[in-house]
Parts: sequence; C-alpha cells; structure tokens
Amino acid sequence: MISKVSAATARHRHVVVLFGLLVAGVNAAAVGFAPSLAQVLFTPLLLLALAAVVLSVVFVGIRPASFVVLPQVPAFATPAPAWKVFFALGFLGPASASVGALVRSAREGMVSTLDLGFTISWLALVALLVVEAWRGHEVQLRPDGIRHRWVLGSLTVPWEALPTAHVAPRADRPTRLRMTFAEPLLVRRRGLPWSWNAVRTDSVDARFLAAAIRHYVGHPEHRAAIGSQAEYRRLLADLADRQA
Repeated sequence: MISKVSAATARHRHVVVLFGLLVAGVNAAAVGFAPSLAQVLFTPLLLLALAAVVLSVVFVGIRPASFVVLPQVPAFATPAPAWKVFFALGFLGPASASVGALVRSAREGMVSTLDLGFTISWLALVALLVVEAWRGHEVQLRPDGIRHRWVLGSLTVPWEALPTAHVAPRADRPTRLRMTFAEPLLVRRRGLPWSWNAVRTDSVDARFLAAAIRHYVGHPEHRAAIGSQAEYRRLLADLADRQA
C-alpha cells in the first residue's frame, strides 16, 4: 500500500506540488490580509504540514529495483522520489505563514531587517525543495552515458569514462553510489554537483543501479537502445539471470 501511494505521488507530483503552492498562497494571503481567516486555517494546515513531513520520512525508505523508461529523452531514469514532494509540502506551510506575516507587517509599516532576512531565507529554502520535487528523476542512464542532475548542478559521465560503481560494504540502503573512472578527464561537472564522484540513490536500489551501470560499461552494443521498452525488458532479464 505504501509503495503504491509513493508511486502515485511521484507520478502525479506536478499536480500535488501545484496544489500545495495554491494552498500556501491562500494561507499567505489570509495571514497578510485576513487574520481571522488565518486563525481558522491554522490548525488544519499545521496538521497537513506535519502529516506531509511524516510521510516524507516513511517514503524515504522506498527504493525499488527499477527504472522509469523515458523514450522521449531517451533514458532509463531512477524513479522520482515521492518523499521529496511531501518534504517540500511540509515546509510550504511555515514559509507561507512567514510571507503573510511580512505582508501584514509591511501594511502596518513595521517591517524589520530581521523579518525580511528570515522570510527570504525561508523562500530560498522552499524554492530549492519545490524545484527538486518538481524535477523528479535525478539519475538517468542515456545512450551516451550517465547524467545526475539536481537544482544547483549536474554530473555527466560518458560511457567512455568507464565508470565503476561501488556500493559501500555492509550498507543496507545507501543514499549514494560512489563511482571511480578509468578516464576521469571525460567526466563533466557543472554548477555545484551534489557530489563530485557519486550519484544519489535515495529513490532507487543502489545495487540495482550499480549492476545496470556495470552492464552497459561491459556491453557497449546495447547502449544505443537505452530508453526503449524492449531494451528495458532485456536489461531486467539479464540482471535477473546474473543474480540467479
């Protein structure tokens, strides 16, 4: 049941995020212009925010051994992390209340530098969380290599760099997959990569991702078909045979 809810949230994450932004906008307007309405909304919105945070903690442990097939890219992508959607929703409530309070203070001519700095910090944090939740797929296997993106940067590893993926020993559900490269000069990093030599695995089984990377490093003849349903079925069958 939990896995199905997580998958549905990830699949419809744009709708969920837009609904959260709408509710946050209503709350900010209420706090800024209608304090009596804000008092009525306070308790249900607080409960919703707490529920969202709790769900994010529950969903963070769901890491399926599967990819999402993106033929339009083309790529095999790690599933969108549903926990990020709920984590962002949990922060939208306090952020909207902060914005509303700033608006109310501005209307009363009582805006302080501290209030302004606090609100801007909230908005910057929530903006990062919302963009991360909206983007969804973090790691993609493409015909030309591996791409890991997050809101402030990216890591691109062509297959010619011959990446080797390492799962930490005794790690039950690691949140990152470290890589070494036979040709490190081919690796491209832009912005502020989440890690110089690792990709995130907080939404996918790390060993499954490592096995897929090893497969395409060792079988260049299959890379061109990455992103197709037929190749995905062939990949799953091959990985299952190796584990048997």
